[in-house]
Parts: sequence; C-alpha cells; structure tokens
Amino acid sequence: MMITKKAIPRRTMLRGIGATVALPLLDSMVPALSALADTEANPKQRFGFIYVPHGSIMRDWTPAQDGTAFEFPPILRPLETLRSQVTVVTGLFNTGENGHSVSTAMWLSGTFPAKGSVVRLGTTTDQLIARTIGRDTTFPSMEFATEDHSSHLGSCAGDFLCSYMSTIAWASPTEPLPMEINPRVVFERMFGGDQASPAQRVARMEQNTSILDAVVESARDLSRGLGQRDRTKLTGYLDNVREIERRLVTAEKQRNETGIQAPDTPVGIPEDWEEHVNLMFDLQALALQGNLTRVISFMMARELSTLSYPQIGVADGHHPVSHNNNVPEQVAKKAKIDVYHLSLFTRFLEKLKDTPDGDGSILDHSLFLYGSGMSNGNLHDHVNLPIVLVGGAAGRVKGNRHIRLTKPAPLSNLMMGVLETAGVHTDKFGEGTGRLEL
Repeated sequence: MMITKKAIPRRTMLRGIGATVALPLLDSMVPALSALADTEANPKQRFGFIYVPHGSIMRDWTPAQDGTAFEFPPILRPLETLRSQVTVVTGLFNTGENGHSVSTAMWLSGTFPAKGSVVRLGTTTDQLIARTIGRDTTFPSMEFATEDHSSHLGSCAGDFLCSYMSTIAWASPTEPLPMEINPRVVFERMFGGDQASPAQRVARMEQNTSILDAVVESARDLSRGLGQRDRTKLTGYLDNVREIERRLVTAEKQRNETGIQAPDTPVGIPEDWEEHVNLMFDLQALALQGNLTRVISFMMARELSTLSYPQIGVADGHHPVSHNNNVPEQVAKKAKIDVYHLSLFTRFLEKLKDTPDGDGSILDHSLFLYGSGMSNGNLHDHVNLPIVLVGGAAGRVKGNRHIRLTKPAPLSNLMMGVLETAGVHTDKFGEGTGRLEL
C-alpha cells in the first residue's frame, strides 16, 4: 500500500486583509506513518502561572491526608473532577518581611525586592522557561491581569515601588513586564487588526463584522483538503474565536452606550469581573491551542485589591475581608472568595482537558501553578503558602498527590522543580536550597 498523505506545516496560518489566525494542531499536520516523536504531534509542553492575592484560609485549603488518598478540602473542592492532574504542595515559604509587595514580587522570583526608588528583583520562572520553549512561538510568553495600577502613584505599599505589585513576570532583574488587562487588545494582537484606528474599530463594530470575515476564503481553501475530523476541529476552534470576539464587541457596545469615546487603545474590558476573567482565560486557551505561546502568567486580582463579589454574596472588598481578625463571619467570606477564584480557574482547566492535542489533551501536556505569595492575609505572612499544581506536563508530572514537606522549604525549591520539568536546569534559583522533584 502506498501512503501519499501530505502534511500541512504546523505554522500554517489563515490570512486575510489585516488579519492572521493561527491554527490548532490538526491530524493533517502529522505525516502518515511517522513516529510520533518525529512529528508535530510530539507533545509540546505549556506552562501557566496563576496568581491570586491575600493568601487563603489555610485550614480550608490544606488536605488532612498525605499522598494519594487525600480528600479535597472545601477551598480546593472545585478541582476534584481533575484529581488525576492535581498536586497539592504544603510547607513552602518565602523569607523576608511580611507585606503585599513582597508577596507578589517573590512568588516567581524567589528574590526579595529592592526598596526605595530602585527597581531590582530577579528573572522570574516563567521567563526562564519562555527563553527555552518560547522561541518557536509568536509570543515567547503572554502576561494577563484584570486590575491596573496606573492610578497608583509613588509607593504602593510601604517602601516599595508599584512595579512589584503590577506584575509577576520579570524578564530581568530590572525589567518588569507589563500585564495586559484589556481582552480586546490581547485578541487583536493574537489575530490581527491591531493597526486599526479607533474609527475603523467602531465602524467594524457597528457593521457587526468580524476579524474572521477577513480570512474566510483562506479557511475555505484549507478546509477543502482536510478530513472530516480536522474540519470539525477547525470549525470548533474558529467558532471559539468568533464567540470571544462577539463577547468583546458586546462589552465595547455597553461602554460606548455610556458615551465613552473609543480611545487609541481599544476598549474591551467587561463591566462584569467574572466575564472579564473568563474572557482572559478563554484567550489564553486559544493562544495555547494555536501555539501562539506556550507560557502564560495571569494575575486574577492584585494585592490590595478592593474588588467585591456581590455575585457570591460578598459585598465587602477582598482586601478588607482578608483582614478577618479570626471573626468567623469574615473568615467565611474570605473562604468563599477563594473557592470562587478557584472555580473560575477550574472552568479554564476543564476547557483545556476537553481540547485534543496530539495523543492527549492540552491539559495533559501543560503544567499550571496556582496560588498566592501570601499565606495568612490577616498577618501578611509568607509561611506555608497556598500552592497547587495542575496538569501532566507531557508525562513529566504525576497528579493525585498531596506532597506535605516534612521540613518547610523555600518556594524557590518548587520553582527549581518546575524549571527542570521544562528542561531548564539550574543549580541555584532565588533562595532555593535544592530542587523539589515533581
């Protein structure tokens, strides 16, 4: 039997006027009868770092049992459906004085931030990984957030500059990376149209046209040569792109109806915080599926955040609630916020679990680190941090575990383990004393 199947290059794009759309991994990108390890279907690792502020209620976060027989405590319960992919690590800490700026700054760097007018930290875990696995992607890394610090002047907390609470990603000790809060800006960077003027954006919005309309002919041409499975996968992927754009247009229209003029930077931040978070997660899912990036970082909320969550019955601001003084009612409110944040993260993970990628799913081939640089929000301390890992890292990490360290260790030890999993070997990172094996 002669096999004549031709493989489509993995970097194939749909192109049109002012728009470019990356594609997910299709069966047609894998040459017939090729060994998996020699093809584009060879699992490509992805890594994500998701930060939440103000610590957690650790008695409701920490499993009572060690090893694989642990029960999910109340806060971690949303992750129970993903048990086989979940690794909880207990007993990690960061040194240095307590505080909000230190919590954010040290989380991925393991380095105590400089005080005063000096900006100096350390290159963060995500960026070290991006240097190794991000070279063949459009964006070596992508940084997301939901809250802006532009309204804060001078020192945001104590003797530290705002830079330390504005981002969790540092390309070098003196180069903090900005985190994008506007999903419209992210969308147009990913799929084109970023050169459109405010007037052109408004016109397209009023005409109800889509970036995908610009690449429809390219999509039709590609689809003709695909099998049914690939056509279904392509259609689903493009439907997700269009749905995200629809939600962004809805957000823009809502704001424009209030009389706000379209600025040079596109408007696209939903009024509803949950919709904002879900949009950011959905964009991250598309970026990972389309191989636009393999490294993401996301501040779901920032330290000192006063966001309230009336949608779950918490009308008080997050930061005030974290100072619970062990008052049961306030403790319950903080735990409720923690469960809510983790539920939104789990929604994202479920999407990745349901997204095929080579011989598995995107979640199978990814590793996400979720948690906070603070433990007890009431004390601002950094002892016994709330940390959980989710994903298989392409077979490098086994889930269904609670690793309770017999001797407390720096968070940097875990970062060294994550770096090793990504193929980045280092004998020293931050305040690490040795690699935590995953």
